[in-house]
Amino acid sequence: MIYIGIDPGAVSGALGAVDHEGNYLESFDIEHKDKHILALVFKSRILSIVDPKEGVEICMEQVHSMPNQGVSSTFTFGRAVGVISAVCELTRYPVHLVTPQKWKKHFHLTADKGESLDMARYLWPEAKLKRKKDINKAEALLIAEYLRHTLHGIEAKKTL
Repeated sequence: MIYIGIDPGAVSGALGAVDHEGNYLESFDIEHKDKHILALVFKSRILSIVDPKEGVEICMEQVHSMPNQGVSSTFTFGRAVGVISAVCELTRYPVHLVTPQKWKKHFHLTADKGESLDMARYLWPEAKLKRKKDINKAEALLIAEYLRHTLHGIEAKKTL
């Protein structure tokens, strides 16, 4: 079984994947051009991770517009989330949604994004998470790990 986590965004979206034992498989930023998600590229990248004979579960962070966000940026963000969601559905793999509060609580994390990056670096030292801007890939990996834990009743240990 492969678990895919998605941290959606118009220009900062990312995907992370782990196997049934929680081993790192892949992480990448979701490609876009002028804040338009490249849907076919994204779908191809998802399908390149998985062996069609293996089971796959996808978990996407359930997001919403932010207070004081402009109309244009809210629309752009909503459009990107819609495209990402549609591509996930078109893979025909089960798609789950989780709020940031729920998956972060599972890992004993606060809203501080630095904590997520530190935890992902600890859990997957082989992942390319060297830069501060790799936070979205780190959170996507943690969302994938959250799904693996949830589906198998695994409790997260406080590691940091």
